[in-house]
Amino acid sequence: MVIQIVRFETELSEKEVIAVAEDRIEQFRALPGLVQKYYVKLELPNHYGGIYVWDSKESLAQYRSSDLAASISLAYKVKGKPTVEVVDTLFPLRTQ
Repeated sequence: MVIQIVRFETELSEKEVIAVAEDRIEQFRALPGLVQKYYVKLELPNHYGGIYVWDSKESLAQYRSSDLAASISLAYKVKGKPTVEVVDTLFPLRTQ
């Protein structure tokens, strides 16, 4: 498993951020290899992000080269450039 953490500042209100996320949710549900995505509100005003859990680095790489990934800044009216961090998981606390 690979985790991708994206953080950004936006010009949008929280209500608008949620509306954009809801409008795009089916596109994310259809992504191969995306195990889970968490939509998060950060501590600073107008700062939000996404925490993506991927089944592999290959799935993440495929997403990162997609039009969907490229559209995030425009869709969320991001100020500046989003920060992206990618980490490998060592092991999960709980298994199913």
